[in-house]
Amino acid sequence: MSTAPDPTEEQACHSGPHGYIQDKPRYLNRLKRIEGQARGISRMVDEEVYCIDILTQISALNSALENVALGLLDDHLRHCVLDAAREGGEAAEIKLKEASDAVRRLVKA
Repeated sequence: MSTAPDPTEEQACHSGPHGYIQDKPRYLNRLKRIEGQARGISRMVDEEVYCIDILTQISALNSALENVALGLLDDHLRHCVLDAAREGGEAAEIKLKEASDAVRRLVKA
């Protein structure tokens, strides 16, 4: 199963910047911290740290990723979906479906 958007979704995107652009540095900093957390968990396993301590760190990592995902979703709704809704028509329907699909994937995770 591919995670790459299909060509019709790419064509449906608006021509302006993505909603998260204003917060890009903040997102990148968060993702770098998350990357460090993941490396730390790997190190904990390598050093045979107590299982519960590793699970606690995995929980924290999952929470951090969920917060990034929710922030991106919020930015998408406030920018991309809102712009498309103002435009109306097929573009609005496509953006609403994308948002619904994204929420569905997040809820499954």
